Amino acid sequence: MGILKPVVWLGGAVVVAAGAVAGRVWVAHQRASIAAGKERINQTLPVHSAWWRDHAKAEGEILYVAIGDSAAQGIGASVPRNSYVGVIADHVRSATGRSVQVVNLSVSGATVALAVADQLPRLADHAPDLVTVSIGANDIADFDAERFREGIRRVFDALPADAIVADLPYFYLPRNERKVAVANGILREAAAERGLTVVPLHEAMRREGWRGALHQFADDWFHPNDHGYRVWASAFLPAVIEQATAKFPRRAAL
Repeated sequence: MGILKPVVWLGGAVVVAAGAVAGRVWVAHQRASIAAGKERINQTLPVHSAWWRDHAKAEGEILYVAIGDSAAQGIGASVPRNSYVGVIADHVRSATGRSVQVVNLSVSGATVALAVADQLPRLADHAPDLVTVSIGANDIADFDAERFREGIRRVFDALPADAIVADLPYFYLPRNERKVAVANGILREAAAERGLTVVPLHEAMRREGWRGALHQFADDWFHPNDHGYRVWASAFLPAVIEQATAKFPRRAAL
């Protein structure tokens, strides 16, 4: 039996080494796949932006304006209208029986500061019936609490009193989630000071759990896919539909 021990050990070492090599190959494959996904999705940025600009020209009885970043643009969705903004607009049309004009002011990569500089001046050119805001996720990478507080207050100061604001999305990883918790505390405090409605985007995503994460992200593992955007929309819809139907009661069928 003593002779077999080195053989057994050697066999185990070979298995471990083979497993390590296989693991490195898998990791390399995943990284290459994600990099390719990022490249494919980056190519859609101008496509989505152009689609929303063209779509804004279609008039409607209800004017819906969205402020946000790449998520509002629908980056990662199969088509731009499958962003949470598009899903919300479809539900408003269905709930009110009225046409909806969507002016999507969002810009991919926008931070709170960039929204203040670029989107808020354009918001002032409109008299919207509905406004949704989801901004701040891009501030987490280089998060500074006081800078975020100042910026989000400036955003909220420029909004109509009935604007509907989402808290920051769920980031899954503990390091980022700690920063998100601080940011969401600041956001909710600033919204409360101005009487703005905050909808629970973070909780809507968190409820999906890790299993949900496997089904709600696009090829870059950062932006939502169609299913992910429906989760985002689900956070907004109760407040949006309540407001829309109060302002625009559904017409009786002819």
